[in-house]
Amino acid sequence: MASNTDVNLDKSTPENKWKEVLSTEEYQILRQKGTEPAGTGQYNKIYKDGEYNCAGCGATLYKSDTKFDSGCGWPAFYAEIPGAVDRHVDSSFGMKRTEITCSKCGGHLGHVFEGEGFKTPTDERHCVNSRSLKFQAKN
Repeated sequence: MASNTDVNLDKSTPENKWKEVLSTEEYQILRQKGTEPAGTGQYNKIYKDGEYNCAGCGATLYKSDTKFDSGCGWPAFYAEIPGAVDRHVDSSFGMKRTEITCSKCGGHLGHVFEGEGFKTPTDERHCVNSRSLKFQAKN
């Protein structure tokens, strides 16, 4: 994880530093807004107690008690830790979606969808790339 470096990584970190500290796959998703193929991420079906941190800067983004099985092929959460995630309009691919990024480093996480009818407190689905996350199990 990039947060293991001695560098404080945030939105002001230059791209050449991100290329040094992230794997090729992490860089493609976090910095270039890529997407891992559905069903391939390591955290899609993990339901252990703990926290999900940004794979770029290490900021805590989600708690495991907000994770649920949406059947979408990516880890799904119904709520972020307050202030941890920024939302942006994404009009790529001819549709309007809401992109979510880490509020500390700006790393691309995925997209949030609303009103899909999931039986969650928020009726939101944060569809997050596993490579955008690092899981920290609760002791």
